[in-house]
Amino acid sequence: MKGKILLVVGLGIGYVLGTRAGREKYEKIKTTAAKLWNDPRIAEQRHQAEDFVKDKAPDVAEFLADGAKKVVKQVASSKNKSSSAASTTTSSAKTTPAAKKSSSKSSSTKSTNSK
Repeated sequence: MKGKILLVVGLGIGYVLGTRAGREKYEKIKTTAAKLWNDPRIAEQRHQAEDFVKDKAPDVAEFLADGAKKVVKQVASSKNKSSSAASTTTSSAKTTPAAKKSSSKSSSTKSTNSK
């Protein structure tokens, strides 16, 4: 049902934007759309949808906030792990420059092969 409504609305908008019939057709479509919008059955459905959204909005906001907090914690912990791993790699690279050269060669070879 939702798909049919969206199709009709899309066709109507496309017709209005693409029509060359002039102002008369536009006014007729506008009047029909206004009648539909103000139809008691449609108004009731709109109000039900508004009420549903109002009821569920706090739950959705809380769910999103919890999800965002989890993501921030994961990013922070992975950032801490990568920075500690980078400092370990940096200190070992300072003591053995030959190891750094060989690792950079192997990484460039890997990136070339992966393409």
